[in-house]
Amino acid sequence: MKEGFRQAMAWLHTWTGLIFGWLLFAIFLTGTLAYFKGEITHWMQPEVPAHTVDDGRSVAVAQRYLEQHAPTAARWFIGLPNSRDPGLSVMWQDQVDPGRRGNFIEKMLDPVSGEQLQARETMGGEFFYRFHFQLQMPHPWGRWLSTIAAMVMLVALITGIITHKKIFKDFFTFRPRKGQRSWLDGHNAVGVLVLPFHLMITYSSLVIFMTMVMPASILASYDGGTRAFFNELFPATNNAPALGQPGKLLPLAPLVEQARAQWDGGHVGRLAVNNPGDVNASVNVSRTGSDRVVHDFGSTVSFNGTTGQLLRVSAEQSLPMAISGSFYGLHMGHFAGPVLRWLYFICGLAGTAMIGTGLVIWLGKRQLKHVKTGVMPFELRLVEVLNIASMSGLVIAIAVFFWANRLLPATFAERSDWEVQSFFIAWGLTLLHAMLRRGRRAWVEQLGLGAVLFIGVPLLNALTTSEHLGVSLAKGDWAMAGFDLTCLGSGVFLAWAAWKMQLRSAPQPRAERTRPLALKGEVH
Repeated sequence: MKEGFRQAMAWLHTWTGLIFGWLLFAIFLTGTLAYFKGEITHWMQPEVPAHTVDDGRSVAVAQRYLEQHAPTAARWFIGLPNSRDPGLSVMWQDQVDPGRRGNFIEKMLDPVSGEQLQARETMGGEFFYRFHFQLQMPHPWGRWLSTIAAMVMLVALITGIITHKKIFKDFFTFRPRKGQRSWLDGHNAVGVLVLPFHLMITYSSLVIFMTMVMPASILASYDGGTRAFFNELFPATNNAPALGQPGKLLPLAPLVEQARAQWDGGHVGRLAVNNPGDVNASVNVSRTGSDRVVHDFGSTVSFNGTTGQLLRVSAEQSLPMAISGSFYGLHMGHFAGPVLRWLYFICGLAGTAMIGTGLVIWLGKRQLKHVKTGVMPFELRLVEVLNIASMSGLVIAIAVFFWANRLLPATFAERSDWEVQSFFIAWGLTLLHAMLRRGRRAWVEQLGLGAVLFIGVPLLNALTTSEHLGVSLAKGDWAMAGFDLTCLGSGVFLAWAAWKMQLRSAPQPRAERTRPLALKGEVH
């Protein structure tokens, strides 16, 4: 009975891993990159210089700019820079006429000089973060698909634990140059090594979207549905309306210090100023989510903008919200310093490798059965193509995304959209290439191309900007330098992988038909 149960779990582990493996590989890899989304954005906007962060000075610079350029705006928003994202963001909403508000206008400033920066338009690291859970699909379909994939991942992890009764022994077992045995040993090793991380990331992703996938209790308790639930969970700040009387806004920097005192030294992430030119102006100072593990979804201190009177301080989180915030904080990793963030990154890569090796193992075992006949069934050829395109193809698409950032003119219209389109065009071409080229040759060629592209990233950066490695290292801009060095290391690793793949001597069964996969119309 026990063996039958374990065999059933092995079957479930195998097939759930295969069906969702390609999607999970993309979700894990882009999510891993998102841990450095601030650094990626900084590299993709080299016009934004890195400075030592000073909240008070940045707030004063932003206030001075907004008073000069948007004195009659309905609202101001100030996003403060930090060590990972050095740009000072200011945004305002024009007041068209009483009772009607205009569009948002956003500018990027140098936090020291206050000069407006002409930074190139880009999605930056935000693209990987959004793709990780939205998959570039319309709302809410991408979120639903990624959440279903997370559920499958949790099933795969649990069934994998049940299947491997000698899981810890397998962790210390690795037999190199043993073909499929080596792949299985590697799969087991990376799976066990960061198993707590895998369970935490997978389960916390389900907690984050809990209200979307399990809304029954909310719908039963609130007549207004989820909207009424969120209105109660995150009540409005109830800012006082404008009186139509001119008023002098106080300096915002002292208000920021008062807010920090309320949080025992916590850091400020954003300021919102309502009716800045009115006697009834109000200032809402929001705490950043990067200074503690438990994420507080509504930590705000509000002031009267003309008198400085403290109006309200958001209440402490309830226990359920603190638990939810803990899962959110652990999943996002905003609290992590450089060392811990790199640990997150390495664990994410290990999870990506675990998924990839599982896909290779599934195909390799079944290919061996057809070596003697020399015929590969269509379904195995399909899996082979999807393996190549979903892994090496995705890596190439990421590299092309970075190349597009440097090659597209800085003033090009809708350039951020074209960066994203370049990503998907490159990914689509790798799928076509995998259809036309057989197994190992396709792997070698795509891994080799990925190596060239990633090694070329720092060279391209040096040719197109003044922020090359010699400059960024001398200035201590580790975000810019670290990106170039990571790309260089990634390219070297891909070159090594292509070389190892080229040396493989395992026999390859020939395709069932001589026509390329793109021309096949049915599954045998």
